[in-house]
Amino acid sequence: MTLGNIVDGIIIGVSASIPLGPIGVLVVQRTLNKGHLSGFVSGLGAALSDTIYAIIAGFSLSFIVGFIESQLLWIQIFGVIILISLGLKIFNTNPAIQLRRQKRKTTSLLQDFFSTFALTVANPLAVFLFLAFFAGFRVVGSENTLIDNLLLIGGVMVGAASWWLILSSLVNMFRSKINLRRLFWINKIAGSTIIVLVVLAFSIWITKEYIL
Repeated sequence: MTLGNIVDGIIIGVSASIPLGPIGVLVVQRTLNKGHLSGFVSGLGAALSDTIYAIIAGFSLSFIVGFIESQLLWIQIFGVIILISLGLKIFNTNPAIQLRRQKRKTTSLLQDFFSTFALTVANPLAVFLFLAFFAGFRVVGSENTLIDNLLLIGGVMVGAASWWLILSSLVNMFRSKINLRRLFWINKIAGSTIIVLVVLAFSIWITKEYIL
């Protein structure tokens, strides 16, 4: 059962990360603009956030889930504001200026990591996603030991990190073919896509929660 928990955790981690939402678009944009390592490290920030929410779901930290449920609207609004601001920043980024800055100053990988972590952790709905995954896989229960649960969570982290490594590696394969003019339009498209995805997701959530 120990090996099964690891495998289930990896599958859940990959499944939770693979939808190309705003964070996925951000990882693609950073890989193209800054390089493979920047994109992968940005993905690791998202993987850590997912792991934290998996811990909350896996260990049934009901008081945290209860707080998220009671403040969900305000947390969602805060996350939307941050992500739309990010989309606008990417949209207005000039790749030529960014390239000159990179030549003068080494890009901070820690900044890439923690910025993506903060953006991902601002989406508390992830905890309910992991609750659904764990229920579907039936991997959390009273029969599980602490070691079983820890290995499951570790598998989630490995699965999520593996997906971001794969995505950033695939995108990096095409990086050499991207010139400044294409980067300019990639930033416009990436920024617009993030804004559209965030607004669409928030509108659907608001409709389900307060209108239907």
